[in-house]
Amino acid sequence: MLPTREIAEELLKEAEECNPGPWGDHSRIAARCAEKIAGECRDLDSDKAYILGLLHDIGRRFGVSHLKHVSDGYTYMMSLGYDEAARICLTHSFNNQTTDVYVGNFDTTEEELQMIQDVLKSIVFDEYDRLVQLCDSLAGSEGVLDIEERMNDVKKRYGFYPQEKWDKNIELKEHFEEKTGKNIYNLCRKMYISFMADRKRDNFRGE
Repeated sequence: MLPTREIAEELLKEAEECNPGPWGDHSRIAARCAEKIAGECRDLDSDKAYILGLLHDIGRRFGVSHLKHVSDGYTYMMSLGYDEAARICLTHSFNNQTTDVYVGNFDTTEEELQMIQDVLKSIVFDEYDRLVQLCDSLAGSEGVLDIEERMNDVKKRYGFYPQEKWDKNIELKEHFEEKTGKNIYNLCRKMYISFMADRKRDNFRGE
């Protein structure tokens, strides 16, 4: 089950009020990227892709965290009955379907970590899981990023970046380029121009 676009947008807005930060705009850009790419794929629904992209980081409403935002988001969405969004909150951080190559602090309880691992083992990734994983790696808070540049930045900050995670991100980009028949960077950067034009227009209207 999923919320409507309007409810998802309100959930993100409320979450930002609880924990302000650039993660909110990262989520919006990831959502727009997901919507745009899904619109080029016959087997994907662009509205669903947008909603999932918008809510993938909703666990950050509970404060600054690393791995914990995954379990927080999953638990929060499940409590609201949005199981499809809960799934994306959990799967978006693990493109290899394991916590072994997670880059960041393991700040969950043992029970939360076990829950994440159990859910990962119980599911088969679908195209929405893969799409949001891709868009999470593409979306900055101020624009669409080059995946390799972003991974290099993470590598500098943390001192490492697992090769298998790196390779999977490139594989996801190539997968959706083959699926859409288009360059993902070009597709998403055109979307971002439209996104910024909409935002400027809304700001001008005082919305």
